[in-house]
Amino acid sequence: MTNATAGWFDSREMFIGGAWRQPAGGLLPVEDPSSGLEIGEIARGGASDIDAAVAAARAALDGEWGGATALERGRVLTRIGQLVLERVEDLARLEARDVGKPLAQARNDAIALARYMEFYGGAVDKVMGQTIPYLDGYTVYTLREPHGVTGHIVPWNYPMQIIGRSVGGALAMGNAAVLKPAEEACLTALAFARLAEEAGLPAGALNVVPGLGEEAGAALSGHPGIDHISFTGSYPVGQLVQKAAADNVVPVTLELGGKSPQVVFADADLDAALPFLVNAGIQNAGQTCSAASRILVERSLFDEVAARMAERYAALRVGPAMADLDVGPLISARQKEIVGGYLRLGADLECLAKGSIVADAPAGGHYVAPHLLSGAAPDHRLAQEEIFGPAQVLLPFDGEEEAVAIANGTGLGLVAAVWTENGGRQMRMAKRLRAGQVFVNNYGAGGGVELPFGGVGKSGHGREKGFEALFAFSQVKTVATRHG
Repeated sequence: MTNATAGWFDSREMFIGGAWRQPAGGLLPVEDPSSGLEIGEIARGGASDIDAAVAAARAALDGEWGGATALERGRVLTRIGQLVLERVEDLARLEARDVGKPLAQARNDAIALARYMEFYGGAVDKVMGQTIPYLDGYTVYTLREPHGVTGHIVPWNYPMQIIGRSVGGALAMGNAAVLKPAEEACLTALAFARLAEEAGLPAGALNVVPGLGEEAGAALSGHPGIDHISFTGSYPVGQLVQKAAADNVVPVTLELGGKSPQVVFADADLDAALPFLVNAGIQNAGQTCSAASRILVERSLFDEVAARMAERYAALRVGPAMADLDVGPLISARQKEIVGGYLRLGADLECLAKGSIVADAPAGGHYVAPHLLSGAAPDHRLAQEEIFGPAQVLLPFDGEEEAVAIANGTGLGLVAAVWTENGGRQMRMAKRLRAGQVFVNNYGAGGGVELPFGGVGKSGHGREKGFEALFAFSQVKTVATRHG
């Protein structure tokens, strides 16, 4: 096995200090989740590579990148966005092969990556400090400055989107970034580095080190030269990252997933709701931190919702990424086993409907048919834990109080939705639901790069996307001048 990218860039190399280089620790295989076959290799970066990347980032801050104005940074990011748009099809195919995502979904992710670069490129020179009224004889103002070297540990489910919202925000504010993509999904991270290089991003401003989490990821999260860490992934790994960062007193942005509810009241516009109820649970084979894996339905409407969702589920088709069906494979055999274990735990529940795996799907692919389940108590593990697969649980409720109790009853709080035509109820529920984002009569708002995103409780802390990301990737300095 060799280069997985057919000449655009060499997937076996890392990007450090503006140069493509070989790793110290050898290579790792790249697997196509649609077939289970190896299709290439990536670098196995380690601690010494992370050291080199952090040093290169620090040098960039002391050099050309650190001296760039907000306008200059914005122009570079905008150029990156333009190059992404020119390579959307190439990026989509890379992503589909690498993570098994249906081609149309991968294409949308590439377009979203471009949009992040456009948004941050245009927003960066609109981030301003304040003048603070103070004592007579003083002028006091604040500046927003970069943290310095930022570390970014990005998961395998939405590589391009999360690189955009995380690395894009950090670069916009003048930080120099070290990116450690998930070992299962490195190809578009390397492609992004190639496009950033082509756009004229100064050497060292972005460094990409593929590798294993326990090697490169651990070295990055505990590195004394890192000034801020952004991590998206599982709760247990997030704990490890935060503990490692705490040794160096480094701030951390954590996005750790969820068990997001959609709450459907009896007066909901069901025709409008149905596509969101299903799609928000099965997109990317359910491997989505904000997946709507719980559907809470007012009891008087429960049977109708169950029947109409079941009809849609029965029509879902699962197959290879390039076939561009409703659902692709899971990322790996390990993830397939985890999801299968949850479905076995739900053997006592009623399966209202299942999707179907197409007959010509490769036997080695990691396919799981989407399951629509009913009959779980709110404390059932399938109603409490993040499955990270194509399975949704329907739960009945009676009235607002019970709906709030069930929705807030997991300890997680990333996203929630409310479906009701009652304006007062919309406002009450939006305030009472414990989540970082609440959508009323929609779910996800089309991605919304402008919309602050992050969780509460065990879903993490800190915010990315929108201007909140620019605030998070900067720190405030107060300047007090006494002039008499």
